[in-house]
Amino acid sequence: MFFKNILMPVLLILTFASCKKFVEADLATNLISKEDAFATDASATSATLSLYSYFPTIQAIQYQSWLGGLSSDELQNTTSNADLIQYSQNVVATTNSNYQFIWNYPYQVIRECNLIIDGVNRSNGMSVAVKSQLTGEAKFFRALMYFNMVNYFGGVPITDDVTELNNSFKARATLAENYGLILADLKDAQNLLPETYTGTAALKVRANKWAATALLSKVYLYNRDYVSAEAEASKVITTGTYTMATLGNAFITSSSETILQLATLFGASSFTAYRTTSSANNVAPPAYVLNNNFTRDFEPGDNRKTAWVDSTTFNAVKYYRINKYKVQTATAATPGNEYTVLLRLGELYLIRAEARAQQNNISGAQSDLNMIRSRAGLANTTAATQTSILAAIAKERKLELFGEFGNRWFDLKRTATADAVLAPLKTTYRPSAQLFPIPAAQILLNANLTQNPGYN
Repeated sequence: MFFKNILMPVLLILTFASCKKFVEADLATNLISKEDAFATDASATSATLSLYSYFPTIQAIQYQSWLGGLSSDELQNTTSNADLIQYSQNVVATTNSNYQFIWNYPYQVIRECNLIIDGVNRSNGMSVAVKSQLTGEAKFFRALMYFNMVNYFGGVPITDDVTELNNSFKARATLAENYGLILADLKDAQNLLPETYTGTAALKVRANKWAATALLSKVYLYNRDYVSAEAEASKVITTGTYTMATLGNAFITSSSETILQLATLFGASSFTAYRTTSSANNVAPPAYVLNNNFTRDFEPGDNRKTAWVDSTTFNAVKYYRINKYKVQTATAATPGNEYTVLLRLGELYLIRAEARAQQNNISGAQSDLNMIRSRAGLANTTAATQTSILAAIAKERKLELFGEFGNRWFDLKRTATADAVLAPLKTTYRPSAQLFPIPAAQILLNANLTQNPGYN
């Protein structure tokens, strides 16, 4: 139903294991059985670590930033690619080719997570500690994929069966059902994962308890459970493990702010499509640049505009580029000092600020918001009412989290401000565009799938 045959080498054998009841065949000499894959701590860890560098995982994360940014008021596309133009104009067709990145690929990752959870659970040769670690990591990634998908499409099918044919004709779950699974997975991950980082601790490249807690806080915020969002964010903020980094160090591998990052060559260069080495004239702009209106929201003296934004003038037109990451070309020999940061402390302060403001804790919200403003070189906020502090937080989220995983697109929708912000900017915008259409190819494969309003 959902997947192409792009699988991790170690987990490729699991496809055969799932289909064995239908086809009996000997394994190829370069493959191992499912039982052997999870027979020991080492083999099971190898299978699970592939999630972090799995091509569909990386692509799903990259395109989330790009397509979400184009759909909002954050990014604009400089190419003639018709499928990208559809996102920037909020007129996405049901046949758009980019669905492989935000529908097919997340489901491939979910599938691998299901297989890992099942394989680890059935294993008799693994230690309890490693079983907990790997199950927690798989549940973290499964929750992350579902969280992104429901914010693009609304309710989506829950494909939690390791036998692929049993997932083929599932109907869409409700948002409540999807979020129920997401919350359950993150709570499990929070309890299963250690507080410390496994592997090279300084690099923070494997999910730990605090990564699960950070994402859990975000999910609670989106569900308007502000008490729980504040509580979970506070757990991370008060650990003493993380501190706000300088603007120049926020995205380097040793950043004190990072909670989780992807240590892959894709990670080091995942944003090169819309940034270049330095400001220059007569250099063709990257495919994705900041919307020209975007940079006008920076206050005078906001150091994020100079530290995290670059520009080029091409054919007498000035383009603003995201410049949070500086490494342009990464190789195995020279990987650079940047990975893709998935979760960081700055966002947790903004989550807690909003949760506190929603509970009318104005002073608490001001304190958290000022952590972000201070790092940017700005004076404390003057917002002193619930309405004004929520507006100030929304603005800081826009200027702090730009280019990071479609946050702006999700924020506009969950705060019910998408219509007011986007309708004046895009003549083709319509309210139904807040949900992307279910891919036509998937509906052809599964008659139980229903289309989102506005696309029939």
